[in-house]
Amino acid sequence: MSSLLAAVSDASPHLSYLAAPFAPSGPPDVGGGSAPPGADGLITVLKWVAWTVTALCVAGIFGVAARMAVDHSKGGGREHIKGLGLVLGACVLVGSASGVVGALV
Repeated sequence: MSSLLAAVSDASPHLSYLAAPFAPSGPPDVGGGSAPPGADGLITVLKWVAWTVTALCVAGIFGVAARMAVDHSKGGGREHIKGLGLVLGACVLVGSASGVVGALV
């Protein structure tokens, strides 16, 4: 047992750096970088996709509202809350996509 204690006491000066307080340096600075050739076309396509998806979200809300109005005349309409929740969830994803990507990059 004493040989184990002797070994630990001999090794302790070499392992003291493990007990030192760790100071995080923060996220790495990757810099702004430069866009590759042809990136303007990709940006244009991404803007078209964003516009199209936003239009589809608005159309989805209109569609759910129309189904709710038609079913309300029949005495229903409560089962469309799930569909409205899905459409609104998609709207939140579309609205937050650029913010999430911006936070990650």
